[in-house]
Amino acid sequence: MKNKEVLIEVRGRVQGVGFRDNTRKFADELKLKGFVNNREDGSVLILAQGDEKNLENFVSWVQKEPGFSKIESLNYKIGSVEKEYPDFRIVRDRSFVVDKIKSLINLGKFIAGGIGNKVPMHIAIIPDGNRRWATNKGLEATFGHYKAGSYDGLEEIFREAERLGVKYMSIWGFSTENWKRNEKEQEDIFNLILKNVERFFRDAHKNKMRFRHIGRTDRLPGKLTVALKKLEEETKDYNKFNIQLCLDYGGRDEIIRTVNKILKSGVKKIDESKFFEFLDSYGVPDPDLIIRTSGEQRLSGFMPFQSIYSELYFSEVYFPDFDVKELRKAIFEYGKRKRRFGGN
Repeated sequence: MKNKEVLIEVRGRVQGVGFRDNTRKFADELKLKGFVNNREDGSVLILAQGDEKNLENFVSWVQKEPGFSKIESLNYKIGSVEKEYPDFRIVRDRSFVVDKIKSLINLGKFIAGGIGNKVPMHIAIIPDGNRRWATNKGLEATFGHYKAGSYDGLEEIFREAERLGVKYMSIWGFSTENWKRNEKEQEDIFNLILKNVERFFRDAHKNKMRFRHIGRTDRLPGKLTVALKKLEEETKDYNKFNIQLCLDYGGRDEIIRTVNKILKSGVKKIDESKFFEFLDSYGVPDPDLIIRTSGEQRLSGFMPFQSIYSELYFSEVYFPDFDVKELRKAIFEYGKRKRRFGGN
């Protein structure tokens, strides 16, 4: 049987997300020939040659949005082969570096144009699954915390969030319930946090990032409390990017402490806005998106007063494996949702 060829034009989130690499790999599996090429307008052009049945399977595969792609439109036409290709290849623009830069620029344009103001201003993360990650690998729980709390990994997530337009990011580092864990594990967690806080001093000043601690300070190790207060004070005038670290934090505990602060203040009449002034998170907008890792689908008391209209995203990966790809995935999902805030 004579081979056919299919010409496919794909539009959407198809540049800068590995779409061409995935396309080439699947084309090789089907023994197809041709090329895949990024175009200046952000679309991707694919020409594939081979058995007609394989071409139909190929088109169906593309329509399923492989990897992190998101297809808004797909047009294709099957016809006779006009020029035979020796293999299936990725057509790149000049050098690999230039090609990659252009792909990422077009991804940025898609995010700005396709998601636009749907990028969340404030993302909060409940980083769950550290101990299970370690157990699955036959390691002690401490290794899970160290992998999850790696400064380089966290910094990469913060940088990507800022690049995409996020202004605030909150991380729940230690809950009021975590005091139930053994003293050795607590000590390891606090030592890791202290090291990260010390490293953050340098980057905070360099990149004009503001740091806030949310939660109790009366039970944390003295050295850590001093470092947190110093970092808060030294970055209070920055606003380029805001990081909130929730330590010894619990939603019920925060509300009880808030009520006690109000009673102590002598305020006679309380409304919603006045109540906000006494919360730990005062000055920080409510989370637009809350991400919880490890597949658990609950908030466990995280920011109950602030999260009434937050969009929730539950990632299946344990937090030690949560990276910028998973972050983008959550943000893209958020961009598809319609927030009503009690209205239509």
